[in-house]
Amino acid sequence: MKLLEAFFEGTLWNSRFVIITAVIGSLLAGFAIFYMATVDVVNLFLHALHYADSSLTDETRKALHDSTVTHIVEVVDGYLLATVMLIFSLGLYELFISDIDQAHGSKASSKILVIGSLDDLKSRLAKVILMILIVTLFQEAINMKLTTPLDLVYLGASIALIALALYFSHAAEPDHEKREGDTDAPEHHDH
Repeated sequence: MKLLEAFFEGTLWNSRFVIITAVIGSLLAGFAIFYMATVDVVNLFLHALHYADSSLTDETRKALHDSTVTHIVEVVDGYLLATVMLIFSLGLYELFISDIDQAHGSKASSKILVIGSLDDLKSRLAKVILMILIVTLFQEAINMKLTTPLDLVYLGASIALIALALYFSHAAEPDHEKREGDTDAPEHHDH
């Protein structure tokens, strides 16, 4: 019975390696998005070279300017999404398979990629997803046609809600609370 229990527990524990499929899939998806966003940047640059063309009318130049700004926002959105996939991939690996030695051993490595718990992973992903939503709102605001005063109210409300979300995400950071505690510490020593 003990042998059967040990075999079952070993099989159960090793089943976590199925996460490798999600790690590799997320990494490949991230690389694909990085590639597409980079191709978009190259095409955007080649397209923007025509901006100085003296044969362009002011109207055409304005349209080129607006489309370029819109494409830049799309590129930022693409890079942020690729970053989500990268963080997700590394986080799953660290949580289910093993710590990444290079991430923990090097002083030059980014601490954003070190994931210690599922809450860490969720927090990091939520911040990047919030940034994607901000960029998407910015993109929509650029293309938005304000035809009624209510449209302006909706735009203002969406900006206020994004600002509120940023405030709450920043206030919820443990480092933020720690920093506030550190600034209060000298005041307590002076009394």
